[in-house]
Amino acid sequence: MPARRTSTPSAAAPALPALGGRKSSYRERVADALRAALIAGELRPGEVYSAPALAARFGVSATPVREALLDLAKEGLVDTVPNKGFRVTAVSEKQLDEYTHIRRLIEIPTVVDLARTADPVSLEALRPAAQEIVTAAAAGDLIAYVEADTRFHLGLLALAGNAHLVEVVGDLRGRSRLYGLTALVAAGRLLASAEEHLELLDALLARDEPAVREVMTRHLGHVRGQWAAPGS
Repeated sequence: MPARRTSTPSAAAPALPALGGRKSSYRERVADALRAALIAGELRPGEVYSAPALAARFGVSATPVREALLDLAKEGLVDTVPNKGFRVTAVSEKQLDEYTHIRRLIEIPTVVDLARTADPVSLEALRPAAQEIVTAAAAGDLIAYVEADTRFHLGLLALAGNAHLVEVVGDLRGRSRLYGLTALVAAGRLLASAEEHLELLDALLARDEPAVREVMTRHLGHVRGQWAAPGS
């Protein structure tokens, strides 16, 4: 196995969103963007990234980036490498299977129940996020895709009124890396997956439980069947 290298930003690498606003918000916003980059596979497993190099991509100082990476280390998404930076943790095939299985057990019945219980106004309020997912997919912007996708799915699950359930699924989403997103972009399949969010909303608003179950089952199948790369 070749030696791992410390990664630095390159001209070809998609830039993470620049951050502004109050300094106190940097840590949380950097952590969110880094988490999205990890899920999208922009930051690769086994690679070591330094806080200063990532800070250059954000256009902020290294301190909030280092603090955000320490937060991600507590979540098990990265490991600290003394005097070098942070290594992105790898996810095994067995782990991916387990995470996806748990997500199916939780998310499918929960969302199907929302076809009966969710307020139509609250469902419709998720449409802008669903449209953002489609827009990001069309542009091939993976980080924006993951950020909007996370807002949509966790916002949808929040309508069930169980905050702990949302927290559990959020953690599982972070651990289930979508290494194959770039391949979906190249194959032109990411847009079809993105449009399923609008299809799901329409089925929920129509109170069509069988359609909601079919869309959710198909959509979560992408997490393991299409997005997860073999040998990860």
